[in-house]
Amino acid sequence: MRDFLKLHLVILAWGFTAILGKLIEVPAVEVVVWRTALAALGCYISAKFLGRSLRLSMAELRWMIFLGMLIGLHWILFFLSARLATASVSLAAMPTAMLWCSLIEPWVNGTRRWRLMELVVGAVMVVAVWMIYEVELRYWLGFSVALVAAFLAAIFAVWNKQWVSRCHFSVMGTYQMLGACIMGLLGWLWMTPGQVSPVSGMDVLWLFVLSSICTVWAYAGYMEVLQRLSVFTVNVMYNMEPVYGILLAALIFGSQEYMSRGFYLGSLIIIGSVVLVPWLMASAPDKPEPKV
Repeated sequence: MRDFLKLHLVILAWGFTAILGKLIEVPAVEVVVWRTALAALGCYISAKFLGRSLRLSMAELRWMIFLGMLIGLHWILFFLSARLATASVSLAAMPTAMLWCSLIEPWVNGTRRWRLMELVVGAVMVVAVWMIYEVELRYWLGFSVALVAAFLAAIFAVWNKQWVSRCHFSVMGTYQMLGACIMGLLGWLWMTPGQVSPVSGMDVLWLFVLSSICTVWAYAGYMEVLQRLSVFTVNVMYNMEPVYGILLAALIFGSQEYMSRGFYLGSLIIIGSVVLVPWLMASAPDKPEPKV
């Protein structure tokens, strides 16, 4: 019961990131720089406190930095989508990452094949995404950016899965957050060269919450429960993130987050699909996949 409660809190923290993306006034790319720099420092302190060596081979270090840059670009686009649309629109696109994972994973590890059920659900998601575009055309750009962010998150998840059993979370987090910070700095220099936005007192508070609770603590908590809960169980519960996020957005931002009924119907189809698919696949006759 303790692990389930902790995982729900972790997912709630992740769902809160889109709200923080709206509350923090500095540009999205600068949010990523601050978030990742502080998170890298937090992971480094955690590694030292836990007595973990940060020494990696050059090949491992390159992979960690690359994966960090990938998730850094994901965060830039995720926060940008919340600015271009709303937190609810941004969160509604995130469950499509499960579809992207299903399509990408067979190409990466070569141990898994596509399943008809996943492709059918993928088609259902495409219809749901079309519904959201149709009824919320004013937010098409923000939703499109969020879909790209979800695709990058899927690539990160598939590749990162290969490293989970080999590296401690604090070591992975240190180098991946460093890589994400590098990506943020590159984006910052490219988009606003020489410009530094003022950071208000409230921005400092929200950035601290974002980096400490929603990044370092959530990452550590996720890795901890993954040691005792199955990947199947974790993935099912993870899909509650947009539910929590959209509810929080409506509570905090009020009417500006209210969408048409068509939007909620499309979002419900997406969320319902990703929640039901693992249960349906578990009862399928296919040979179970090995746990990571």
